[in-house]
Amino acid sequence: MNEQRTAQIRKGVVELAVLALLASGERYGSQIVDELAARPALALTSGTVYPLLARLLKAGLIASTWRESPVGPPRKYYALTAEGRVAYADLHEAWRSVRAAVDTVVKENS
Repeated sequence: MNEQRTAQIRKGVVELAVLALLASGERYGSQIVDELAARPALALTSGTVYPLLARLLKAGLIASTWRESPVGPPRKYYALTAEGRVAYADLHEAWRSVRAAVDTVVKENS
């Protein structure tokens, strides 16, 4: 697939992907970057992930705490807030609906 097209689609779902990771448990920033990078279609740079985390913090959808690391400097961990869990559920449902509709259109016209 054309990398530009993949990048455009990725922009629309990156918030959902980050919220989904945090829905299963807290993570620190580079861990989020690494987990997304393990899925090539979602591979994002820290320059994309950290500003998104800052926006989610400002919106009250996630909270952060600093913790000591056994292998280096302290790490900032991120977790969903109650409001973030609601936003994740809403966004996930919207994604399911859009994905189903697109899948139907593609299937009917292939």
